[in-house]
Amino acid sequence: MRIGVFGGTFDPLHIGHLVAAQNAQYAAALDRVLFVVANVPWQKEAAREVTDPALRLAVVRAVIETIDGFEASDLEIRRGGRSYTVDTLRELRAQHPNDELFLIVGSDAANQMRTWERADELPLLSRIVVVNRYGYPSPTVLEGFRDPIFAEMPWLDISSTDLRERVRDRRPLQFLLPDEAIAAINRFGLYHDAPPPHSAIQPKPG
Repeated sequence: MRIGVFGGTFDPLHIGHLVAAQNAQYAAALDRVLFVVANVPWQKEAAREVTDPALRLAVVRAVIETIDGFEASDLEIRRGGRSYTVDTLRELRAQHPNDELFLIVGSDAANQMRTWERADELPLLSRIVVVNRYGYPSPTVLEGFRDPIFAEMPWLDISSTDLRERVRDRRPLQFLLPDEAIAAINRFGLYHDAPPPHSAIQPKPG
């Protein structure tokens, strides 16, 4: 089986994430795409407070539970602490020894991969699918990765930062967020106030 590993903060999950995953799935002929919700994303620790991981996971699950081939993963949340891709790939490799893993990253992230934790181990654990993002150059160096796959993505000027501000300011969200995400955001009261809420919701296994 060919399994895509699409990690992210998903704060919140939006149309751009879904389109990126779909194009990666098509380009690499993936059987499954795992949306791995970060527990503590190390890149964003100093930038801002991140919404409780269980709530972010709940929104992801609400959106993709009916999309064939897409699955939400709480692996990093259950592991706790900072979320490093290398640890996630190691764990998935142990769980799926006979399957092929494909790390899905945007071209912006791909250009920064040399700064990631234990970046030299990543090509030993997974192949890579780079989703080209408008405005970011395609990576010229993907050290160690065997036969990298490049997925084209239409230009979508959508960001989680803008969407959080739209929720706070009560501006339109339709067509930028899936209806299930809007419903979950309203149900949990996310992004309406400055500090992101925390929850006692416990992640379900899986």
